[in-house]
Amino acid sequence: MPLRVTSAPVSGIKKNRKPATSRPRASPFAAHARRKPSAPSSSGTSKVSSEQEEYEQGPLPDLGPSRYIPETAPVTNVEEALQYIRNSMFEDLPRRAGMNGTRIAEVLNFRRSLPPLASVAHVHTLLEAPTKVEKEIMELVRAGRVRRLIVPGRGNDAAGLGDCLVLSEEWDRLVLDCPALEAPLKEKFLALLGRVGNTCAIPGTALTPSECMALVRAGYLVSSSSLAKGSSSLASLPAFPTTSTTAVSASRSGTDASSDVGANRRSSTTATLFLSLPNTGPYLRLLSAGRSHLLSLLKRSSSSEVPVYLLRDRWDGAVESEKSFSVAKRARGEFAGVLPGRTKKYKELYGMNFRWVLEEALGAGLVEIFDTGSVGPGVRCL
Repeated sequence: MPLRVTSAPVSGIKKNRKPATSRPRASPFAAHARRKPSAPSSSGTSKVSSEQEEYEQGPLPDLGPSRYIPETAPVTNVEEALQYIRNSMFEDLPRRAGMNGTRIAEVLNFRRSLPPLASVAHVHTLLEAPTKVEKEIMELVRAGRVRRLIVPGRGNDAAGLGDCLVLSEEWDRLVLDCPALEAPLKEKFLALLGRVGNTCAIPGTALTPSECMALVRAGYLVSSSSLAKGSSSLASLPAFPTTSTTAVSASRSGTDASSDVGANRRSSTTATLFLSLPNTGPYLRLLSAGRSHLLSLLKRSSSSEVPVYLLRDRWDGAVESEKSFSVAKRARGEFAGVLPGRTKKYKELYGMNFRWVLEEALGAGLVEIFDTGSVGPGVRCL
């Protein structure tokens, strides 16, 4: 019988197989807790998170009031303070803003349209010499270099928004550059401002009805009838004799309805008018929104107090910067922060400066700054 070579296994020989019930060998790391892989975070973000957790544990050490704001403010008198407040309200747009051309134009136009106002509380915060500052303000007002604008209905205390100062040269420039007013009316209105002195109310009889309407439409006058009744700040304003609409209508009881309407319009022009500036309402609403947002960020801490630098980081948001490490991360395709245009600072506050709103809140008595002795000045909500 010839021998046949084949690769088939011999039927009588079987390989040893592992039993079906055998288990794989346990890994030496099986007892460790499993965690999901997380995206690598930047060193700056992790540092802020660790610091935030540290100061959430309790209040900061308090070594007394801090003079951080007046010591670092580049002003020495009221006029310099007004210019500083005007120029430091907003930050410059970053190179990578994250906004299209339409939004950038909207932000810049809104900034340009705001009046050159500065609250009295803000000035006191920068100089921190109440008696000296108030005396200097009164001297500047009497000399005609500064005008004091009181907005009725906005509060007359420190936290109010109605007590503001304006440099006279900036007010005059706004009037002269206003395209809605004719040249003779501009000259007459500026001369009237020089006569009324330090008061912010003028009698309606000083102008003709058409002139009053033109100035009201342009935003330089506000009728007393359009203000809320019972405002606490109205008591401090001078009152001028007005012609009652009822008396006019009673004396003309025999005339027709058209004559009564004309009489009512003429009598309304004899009422007291208050000085104003265009877009004062949007300015005050933006200021109020900035204060509220700062307080909401401060109240995120359980003790409502954080270091100034940490509050600044919260205000700015986790935005990318132009520092070398941030640029290197972007070049590698790593996360280097969100674009500024996606933060509330630019979406709703048009790029409002952190230090500016901190000075406003401090002057309004909403927050206080104190020395910590270890992590720089701290901010506390009152």
